[in-house]
Amino acid sequence: MLTSTQVPGGLNWLDLGTPDIDAAVAFYTGLFGWGFESAGPEAGGYGFLRKDGRTVGAVGPLTEEGANPAWTVYFRTVDADATAKAVEQAGGTVRFPPMEVFSAGRMAGFTDPAGADFAVWQPGDTDGIELVNDPGSVSWIELYTTDAAAVKAFYGSVLAWETRDMPMDAGVDYSIAGPAGGGERTMHGGIMQLPQENLDAGSTSEWHPYFEVEDCDAAVAAARELGATVIIGAMETPGAGRIAMMLDPFGAPFAVIKSATY
Repeated sequence: MLTSTQVPGGLNWLDLGTPDIDAAVAFYTGLFGWGFESAGPEAGGYGFLRKDGRTVGAVGPLTEEGANPAWTVYFRTVDADATAKAVEQAGGTVRFPPMEVFSAGRMAGFTDPAGADFAVWQPGDTDGIELVNDPGSVSWIELYTTDAAAVKAFYGSVLAWETRDMPMDAGVDYSIAGPAGGGERTMHGGIMQLPQENLDAGSTSEWHPYFEVEDCDAAVAAARELGATVIIGAMETPGAGRIAMMLDPFGAPFAVIKSATY
């Protein structure tokens, strides 16, 4: 579960890029009970997703050429410009340079050395998401990567993360990650090396969020009814809980989890 939204290097925002904002909001509202609040006409359709009045994320149009529908994870930084330089020095790519978002804060978008997109947020008036771990909000994030060793070194250099290898089934390379110095108290996600069969099938690196639910099986059934594609059906993950992975109606990957500790 997330414990590091207020710590530099911790997850503190996420948003969905989609070709149809209204339809995407309808899907996630039906699944998680979210509400939508527009950020105003000057925001180009971007708006905030709320659960019980608190911000759980945001949604907006696809703005980058060739971009696919996806959730983008943002990590907290105290200096977006310095982070951009660190990304380049560590072998990553700056997708878009640091920019002001009105008075809300400063953001920048990057791609890690193995090809996964992510972003950073330097808070201004908007500190970050306001609800995590409760049903209907993000409670974990995970990176499927083509090169686990390279990206662990990259995020360690850029965001001062530490990683800890976790015992898994034979042949699975999995680590938990989070801002250094806090141990398990600040771990916010996992990094998994894509197995060879996935690489042979053309899988690429990507971050995706896990949203907490009260009943994983019921959430999968509801998502399917609302138009989602189920990639991995509900299954038990020892020590974590019951999870499932899906694509929303426009192809954005996400997961749901009934956490063992919730």
